[in-house]
This record gives sequence, structure tokens and C-alpha cells, in this order.
Amino acid sequence: MAGVESAAESVAPPDFFVSYTGLDEAWAVWVAWWLEIAGYKVIIQAWDFRPGHNFALMMNRGLTVADRTILIVSPSFLEASFTQPEWAAAFTGDPTGMERRLIPVRVASCNPDGLLKPIVYIDLVGVADEHRAVVKLLDGVREGRGRPSEQPPFPGSLFGLPSTPGRPPMSAGPSTL
Repeated sequence: MAGVESAAESVAPPDFFVSYTGLDEAWAVWVAWWLEIAGYKVIIQAWDFRPGHNFALMMNRGLTVADRTILIVSPSFLEASFTQPEWAAAFTGDPTGMERRLIPVRVASCNPDGLLKPIVYIDLVGVADEHRAVVKLLDGVREGRGRPSEQPPFPGSLFGLPSTPGRPPMSAGPSTL
């Protein structure tokens, strides 16, 4: 087949399946775009469910073969009945969240409740700068800790206290505890 191979057709399992409502398709496509630019394989209905496909089978395939499920969380997502089985499938595969199989991305002001309430989400609500939103998205999905690669600013400088970047106090360190 000519053209770009989709995650749904790939031999390697996709990294993400994106679950969303039609009202949030613009956000879902934006998230999928940046995930693929970052090198992840994504299954998303807007790109991978083509005429002639069986919708239910494609949905099942996406949910079962993808390593993780991204939820595009908004009031419409929380109110839709068909999105519930989608996130429930990912939840049952990782009920403690230790494998991070379910990653909510909140795109509109809302308060997930029930089983979604304790799951930490990537919050894009109120983020007007696209670069900052991309960084938050990609930082949120990457494996490992969220430790910054650069030294954070000294909080005291916000209150007029001097700072010396990169120089800890001489007594600092685990050996002095």
C-alpha cells in the first residue's frame, strides 16, 4: 500500500490508542499529531478507521493492541456513554495505574469522578501557548520520572533573595544527613 503506514497496520504494537468524542476530535488529532512527531505510534479513529473497516472491530483492536490509552477528557467525554467502555478496558488492564496504561489529557474544564478521579492527568486547560502544551503532553507520556533536565529557578528569588545557580551549600548531600 502506498503512503504512510498507520499504527493500525504496523507490525510493531502501537504505543497509544486515543479515545475521544466527536466534539473533541480537534484535540485528539492535535495530540496524536504531536505524539507521532515525537516518534510514537498512535491509533486514532480520525486517521485509522477507514471506509470499509468494521468500527467495532477497529475499536477493539486499538484498545487491545496499543500499549496505552490516551483519554481526551472534557465534559462531553465524561458524559458520553460510548467512551466509558473504552477507558474501562484500559483501566482493567492496569487498575493500580503502576503501568500507566491509561493517560487522561484534560482539554476542557471538568472534574473526572468515580474511578477516573484519582488518576493523575495531563492538564492542558488554560494553556494558550502551543509550545508549552506540546512540552506538557510529551513530558506527561514519557516513561520515568518527571525530573527537569535543567536546574529549577531558586524560589527565594521570587521574594528578592539572591541565588547562586548550580552551587549547593557546602554541607548539602546525603553524607551529611
